[in-house]
Amino acid sequence: MRHNRSWLAPAGVLLGLATGLAMLACEDDHGPTGPSAARAKHPAQGPLNPALVAQGRTIFRFETYGDETFWTDTLRLHEVIEDGVSPLTALSVGLKVDADALPPGTLGSADLNDPATTVALLKLNAVVGLKGTVETVNGENRLTRVGITCAFCHSTVNNSVQAGIGQRLDGWPNRDLDVGAIVALSPALTPAQKAVYTSWGPGMYDPRFNLDGKNIPVVIPPAFGLRHVEREIYTGDDTISYWNAYVAITQMHGHGHFADPRIGVDVNNPPDLVSSKLKPLRVYQFSLETPEALAGSFDASAARRGHAVFNGAAGCARCHLGSTYTDVTAGRLHPAVEVGQDPAYARRSATGLYRTTPLRGLWHPPQLKGPYFHDGNAGTLAEVVEHYVQLFGLSLSAQQKADLVEYLQTL
Repeated sequence: MRHNRSWLAPAGVLLGLATGLAMLACEDDHGPTGPSAARAKHPAQGPLNPALVAQGRTIFRFETYGDETFWTDTLRLHEVIEDGVSPLTALSVGLKVDADALPPGTLGSADLNDPATTVALLKLNAVVGLKGTVETVNGENRLTRVGITCAFCHSTVNNSVQAGIGQRLDGWPNRDLDVGAIVALSPALTPAQKAVYTSWGPGMYDPRFNLDGKNIPVVIPPAFGLRHVEREIYTGDDTISYWNAYVAITQMHGHGHFADPRIGVDVNNPPDLVSSKLKPLRVYQFSLETPEALAGSFDASAARRGHAVFNGAAGCARCHLGSTYTDVTAGRLHPAVEVGQDPAYARRSATGLYRTTPLRGLWHPPQLKGPYFHDGNAGTLAEVVEHYVQLFGLSLSAQQKADLVEYLQTL
């Protein structure tokens, strides 16, 4: 059972910049063409419209915004998948299979070493975040087009059938997904480009590399628990819908117009297939709650003691404020030196600063078990705690540190 969040008093220092860049976007639903620096708070309170939630779910899972023109026509990944990506190969690079999309008995009779099985799974819309167009040619399934959706990075499965195959967990980051390795399969890339992409590793992605040429990947964050968070992404550039538009157009290569003069980005790829999707997408994301802490994964007594450390000796709650565990809702951002982080990624942003990460879903193995900080520099929660003990010169005993870790595992 999750500990009562009302324990948290407005007092902390533990700036866990652990999860934040989700595939999210610009509160102005009339168009994603600019920042919303002075915009009023988003209407996150009150009940969510069920029709918009349902519409947003479909968008989140299956909408490509027409990005097949990039993944198919430019990168030619449909050729790679059809010729050489078996289900076992796909699972090995972190792709997931939605068991609910499969007719009974499908996996029992399928050859998981055959790329044709992958094509058949795409025809069933069963590969999470990957949408394929499959046509029958001379009695055979042929993959003619392929694109990606928000779920590609921001959904996983519960492994109910086997590792990588189960029911969808929307909003959970796919920390097994090796985006760079998948992109590097493209025959259209140079060896130098492939070297960059293969350097990222599972659960990491650089959302700026294709724009500024710098290679600074960050941890894929969750897209759940965002309803009351003022600004998403590690550097607090703007609102949730701003980031949805940024990713849909500049990263997924969907069709639309994104411009932000603060970072020198103006990408126009008509026709606009993004703007009309932003509102329902945001509403669906707001419906995705943080998962309850996994029963038996933490010591309840130690966690209660750790809660006192969080609010007291460690001072974590001075920055991890309120029920969202972040002071970004109070308008605060932080210089890299203040939180002991590498400033390189922040320098690429509109703010040049880092946001205090809203602590959510920190420990829910096997899907959620780190790494932490924007660059994944802390492999465990114990390393997160030790980082701030050293940075701020905290006098915490070994027991207090251990208790604090147990509390963080409940969030």
